[in-house]
Amino acid sequence: GVLTHCNTGPLATGGNGTALAIIQKCWQQGSIERCYATETRPLLQGARLTMWELEQMGIPSTLLPDTAAASLISSGLISAVITGADRIAINGDTANKIGTYGLAVLANRHNIPFYIAAPTTTIDKFCISGKDIPIEHRNSSEVGGFRKERWTTKKIDAYNPAFDVTPGDLITAIITEYEILKPPYQQSVQKATEHNFYGEKGNA
Repeated sequence: GVLTHCNTGPLATGGNGTALAIIQKCWQQGSIERCYATETRPLLQGARLTMWELEQMGIPSTLLPDTAAASLISSGLISAVITGADRIAINGDTANKIGTYGLAVLANRHNIPFYIAAPTTTIDKFCISGKDIPIEHRNSSEVGGFRKERWTTKKIDAYNPAFDVTPGDLITAIITEYEILKPPYQQSVQKATEHNFYGEKGNA
């Protein structure tokens, strides 16, 4: 099976999505039998959105807590991990939903390919590396509950970054609408910016 994180389907992007569109195509071709999706804490985009999209596509799917990813990958059930991206630096470092970096480390440890699927407009030619990507830190209320429901005291302090940065050396390939970018990313990603007519600065 293939493992994905957060939401990368039609609800999040144009057309059939990014990573989820690739998963759909692979399933239609018979190269994967099942998609595993993390619930994606704390806002549960995987549980609320991705699982619904997978159901609509008719793809056999399994939801897992984010904390079960290591157990799942080590079980041998996962042949590849694929996620989307919020911003890609010129050296291949990629910002995406919090938890993506951890999945890349796990994939690397277990010799499983880790792919990023994103349009070339995600590449920021002003970002030399992931260190140039600002990371938003969100309110602690998202960690201590969901919507009106709370399961902690109201005065908790929480570490709640919205994104993390996956180093390019953990990424097997970056799949864009034009081509598949492979290491060394300093060359391939830079060349891909020729397709990107935007390249403006902005927060991840």
